[in-house]
Amino acid sequence: MDKKYWVPALEKADGILRLVSEEPYKHRLIDLSNQLGIHKSSMYSILQTMEVLDWVNRDTNDTYAVGSAAGRWGDSYLQGQDLISSFHREATATRDRLQETVQLARLEGNKVLYLAKEEAPTMVRLASGPGMKFPAHVTALGKLLLSFIDDKDLDSLYPIQELTSATEYSLKTKADLVKQLRIIRDEGIAFDEQEVIVGFSCVSAPILSKSGEAIAAVSCTMQQHIWEKKKDVAEAEIRHLANRLSLYQGGNH
Repeated sequence: MDKKYWVPALEKADGILRLVSEEPYKHRLIDLSNQLGIHKSSMYSILQTMEVLDWVNRDTNDTYAVGSAAGRWGDSYLQGQDLISSFHREATATRDRLQETVQLARLEGNKVLYLAKEEAPTMVRLASGPGMKFPAHVTALGKLLLSFIDDKDLDSLYPIQELTSATEYSLKTKADLVKQLRIIRDEGIAFDEQEVIVGFSCVSAPILSKSGEAIAAVSCTMQQHIWEKKKDVAEAEIRHLANRLSLYQGGNH
């Protein structure tokens, strides 16, 4: 990473977290200051902030340990890893039945982030893959996940009417997007028909948490000439896969 964008205060907080996680309730402020080479006044300010944020916990002896926030971060991280593991375990059967590629993704702002992929044994390979991002409004995955957010949040993600297009089939305006999201909410399924790449179409369904929140989505993409024959079967398979993965998260369709 370019040091131009480095944040020294975060680096100091990271050092504190590493030390108190290795030796909980052993170090007081002066100990942390000496070991990490951070001036006492700066250390005081950092620890005060970290304590308010629950990053660290201070006991009656004024020694520190990792706070409850770390537990929430850990749960979130493990949930994400569990979801990816569950996806690979369940999606292979979907891929094999359809003989088409199946993917897992979540929403990040107005983009969809691909998390995992089960590639079909075909000569055609999709450009998308784990770690890649695409504009949410042109993908079935993205539109599906956007359908779960409220109008206020949607306005903040898309402050202007005009939308960028990937192909001639992509949605052109926010009004078009809002109209399509209403349909997706009612039907619980989303489609991308040549909106990302001409010649390819896709279907997506949500993975729901216990509270009914869409934490991610799964999709199946195929060439257009195959799509016309397999669309209904693909929709049923993706709905089934999404439901199976929702059960792992405590949710249900």
